[in-house]
Amino acid sequence: MPLSDAFHIYDTTLRDGAQQEGLNLSVHDKLAIARHLDDLGVGFIEGGWPGANPKDTEFFARAAKELHLKNATFVAFGATRRPNVKAADDALLGALRDSGAPAVTLVAKSYDRHVDLALKTTLDENLEMIRDSITHLLTEGQRVFLDAEHFFDGYRANRAYALEVVRTAAEAGADVIALCDTNGGMLPDELTQIIHDVLGASSARLGIHCHNDTGCAVANSMAAVEAGVTHVQGTLNGYGERTGNADLVTIIANLELKKKKLVLPEGYLRESFRIAHAVAEVTNVSPSARQPYVGVSAFAHKAGLHASAIKVDPSLYQHEDPASVGNDMRMLVSDMAGRASIELKSQELGVDLGGDRELVGRVVDRVKELEAQGFTFEAADASFELLLRTELDGKRPSFFTIDHWLTTTERNPNQGIITKAEVTVHAQGKEISCSGIGNGPVNAFDNALREGLKQLYPELAILTLTDYKVRILEGRLGTGAITRVLVETSDGKGEWSTIGVHENVIAASAMALEDALTFGLLRQGRIPL
Repeated sequence: MPLSDAFHIYDTTLRDGAQQEGLNLSVHDKLAIARHLDDLGVGFIEGGWPGANPKDTEFFARAAKELHLKNATFVAFGATRRPNVKAADDALLGALRDSGAPAVTLVAKSYDRHVDLALKTTLDENLEMIRDSITHLLTEGQRVFLDAEHFFDGYRANRAYALEVVRTAAEAGADVIALCDTNGGMLPDELTQIIHDVLGASSARLGIHCHNDTGCAVANSMAAVEAGVTHVQGTLNGYGERTGNADLVTIIANLELKKKKLVLPEGYLRESFRIAHAVAEVTNVSPSARQPYVGVSAFAHKAGLHASAIKVDPSLYQHEDPASVGNDMRMLVSDMAGRASIELKSQELGVDLGGDRELVGRVVDRVKELEAQGFTFEAADASFELLLRTELDGKRPSFFTIDHWLTTTERNPNQGIITKAEVTVHAQGKEISCSGIGNGPVNAFDNALREGLKQLYPELAILTLTDYKVRILEGRLGTGAITRVLVETSDGKGEWSTIGVHENVIAASAMALEDALTFGLLRQGRIPL
């Protein structure tokens, strides 16, 4: 059961969120996400629409056996009975009944135009459909919520009928009537006025379900809570069709941190960052760096003026403690960096500059010099740490030097593309010549370099290149432009980013790869030559 029945956090990621373009969840994915949502401590998890499609039907069958929720109540979603059919005889209501879910959310039309054009029935029959469906499911022992679809548009078109839908559902025994901004067109001021009116005109317990088409889904949800609703629906990370649903992570953090309203079990808010990113991995949708509270840039600071203040007191430029949601403060190093930025970033990376003002000054000057050439250390922490160590020790950490490389790409008579690389390196007093093939010159270069070094550094075998980005910095120069390459590498325990800049994309890539392998060997505990 939920933490408290006085206020509901209701998640619809598995149903409404799954309607996002490009998001396709398997049954296994849905089970994994449901467990993450339960770990976050939400009160209700809407699993989908049993009977509407084979995937959701299978999911509910497996959920009944495999999901053991410790915080959340599992909810099935479906529509009211069809026009002129008894509730007990309606096949989709039967699927809700047989789903094994202790609670059901029914969607009902509250906009008279939809009743006429979509349901093709009378306004009175729609009210009977709502009443009969709720009564039937309550008789079967299930808790019932009602989603009043297109409520705000319906209210503006026919206030009396929209209110009658709410009254009918409440009188039939629905626990909550969620007012849905289905088209996402509302703004907070008008939404607040309408909710006040509905609360004054009925005794119903109200909820809110907002879409983000005006960019106001979270603001509308917060306004609704302030107006008196006690049940908030949304999706993790704001997933959903068109521009998405209200982001539950942001809403929860706002309620707990800004309104001091405990809506999750105590301490669970600190799981927000971990769970938001874990679910992003399951959905295969890249998380937004600028997502409030849990984005990797949510507490990232770039300006030197900000860094100076943060060094004195982080709250001077942070609205909350990042740890409250499981996030971290990050210092970005760029040509805007001052001494404070460099000192804080070095502390973050675990490099002790010893308060040496001359050393810090050299690092600041070097960063600004390199950024003028096209480097960007805010996106390449590993390359920046190597720069720090170079300035601190008076020499660059080194395990090998690349003396020569050659890449070739040819198309053979069978239209196949063959890419080769030859690399000569010096390491541990030895000259090593090596070659490799790949699906492109950078991949071939990487394969050749690893092949040559693995006899001396076998730990390189566990490193994998996980991302590769190229950006042209001066488009006006066309093919002669400066190229910036960012490489992301993993050793299975963590990831790091390195950078290379050159007129030639292969040369830029070689610089980034050299940094990546050097940093990887440092992580493995190797002592530089």
